[in-house]
Amino acid sequence: MAEFKEILDNLNKKIAEADPSKLKGVSAVYQFDLSGDNGGVFHVTVEDGKPTVVESAHDNPNITITMAADDFNDLLEGKLNATSAFMAGKLKVKGDMSLAMKLQSLVS
Repeated sequence: MAEFKEILDNLNKKIAEADPSKLKGVSAVYQFDLSGDNGGVFHVTVEDGKPTVVESAHDNPNITITMAADDFNDLLEGKLNATSAFMAGKLKVKGDMSLAMKLQSLVS
């Protein structure tokens, strides 16, 4: 069970290792509401394909993703598939679904 800070560190590592072309042309704000003991709220601002993680809520995100903190960490570690999590109700999306698909290619 990863602490919230560890989850953010895992996300930053994943972003640093990702192919930047996967988010080319994307400018959006992704908010994450993670529940559970190690949960918290953060957002990822993508400006012209460059993601930045900010440990706070955003006033007007383009998309909000809600899931358990442990499930999100499993997603980052490749133990959970985003599509399967969505279909099982473990991952909820509010907003532009096409943005969720772009993010999936970055974090999985």
